[in-house]
Amino acid sequence: MEINPVLGDRRHRYGKIGILMGGPSSEREISLKSGKAVYESLVGANFDVTAVDIQSDNKEENINLLKPLGIDCAFIALHGRFGEDGQIQSILDALGITYTGSGEESSRLAMDKIASHRIFSDNALPAPKYEVLTKGSAVDPGAILKTFGLPVVVKPATHGSSVGLTIVDKMEDFKEALRLAFSFDDRILVEEYIKGREMTVGILDDKALPVIEILPKNRFFDFEAKYKAGMTDYIVPAQISERDFAKIQEAALRAHRLLGCYGCSRVDVILPKTGLPFVLEVNTIPGLTATSLLPKAAKTVGIDFNTLCLKLIKLAYEKKQESIKP
Repeated sequence: MEINPVLGDRRHRYGKIGILMGGPSSEREISLKSGKAVYESLVGANFDVTAVDIQSDNKEENINLLKPLGIDCAFIALHGRFGEDGQIQSILDALGITYTGSGEESSRLAMDKIASHRIFSDNALPAPKYEVLTKGSAVDPGAILKTFGLPVVVKPATHGSSVGLTIVDKMEDFKEALRLAFSFDDRILVEEYIKGREMTVGILDDKALPVIEILPKNRFFDFEAKYKAGMTDYIVPAQISERDFAKIQEAALRAHRLLGCYGCSRVDVILPKTGLPFVLEVNTIPGLTATSLLPKAAKTVGIDFNTLCLKLIKLAYEKKQESIKP
C-alpha cells in the first residue's frame, strides 16, 4: 500500500469514495464516461473507491442504494438533471455524506437558467436579455420576435449540453423551436442572440483558470459539437488580448460566486467584437474526462487530471470541516 509522506494513507484519510455516475438525464452516457475516468484515476492513486450507477431520480430508491454502501465521500460525476439541479445533493445532505462540488441551492440556481439569469441581471452582470415562456400559455411569436429581432435563441430552462436549443433565423421556424424546447421542459427561455466568439472558463477553488476558445464546426457548440470527435477545435489558452482575457475571467468568477458555487464550475461566455463579455450559463459539474474542458484548462497551469480529482475531494472535506466549526 502506497504511503505518501504528505497525504498519508489515502484509504484511511479520505475513507471510502463513491463515484456517482450515470443518472436519469439526457446526459447519462457522458456522465458514465466522466465517472469512469474519475474512478480509474482514484483507483490508480490508491483510494478506496466504488462506482455507483445512479439509475433513477426516485429519492427513496437512491437512499436505499447509497445508505448500505458506507461511503464517506461522494464524488459527483452526474451531469444534467438529478446531478446538477440539487436533488442528489439534497439526498447526500440528508444522509450526512460529504460530496464534491456545489451544494443543493447553488446547484439548483445554476441549473435553472431563469433563476441564474435573474441573479445576473439583479447584479449587473452582462448576460443576454430574455423572456420566459410557460407550456400551455398563449404565445405571440410576432411580439416576441419584435422585441428580440432575428436570430433568436430558444432553449429549455433546466437542461445542459445544449439539449433542445435552437438558434432561430426565420420566423417560420420559431414555432418548431418552441415545440422542441417544450418537449424537454415546461419552462423555456427566448433569448437575444449575441454574436461573438465562444469562450469557456473553468473555476477551481474560487480561482479562474485560463480562458479556452471554442471553435465548433457546427454553427454553435451544440451536443454533437461537444461530444463527437473532430467536431470542435479548442484554443487553450485563448488567443485574445490580455484585457479581454482578464475581463472574461472576472465575469466567469463573478458568476460562480453570485450563484454560491463551490469547488469547481465551468462558465460559458460570449465575447462580442466590442463591449463586455456576456455570461451564458454556469455548469456546476463540468465534464471530467482527461480531455474535457475543465481538465484541459487545469493542465495549462500544471494541474494534471489525477491532481484535479484529488483537489476536488480535498475541497469537499474542507467544506465539511467549515460546516462543523462552532
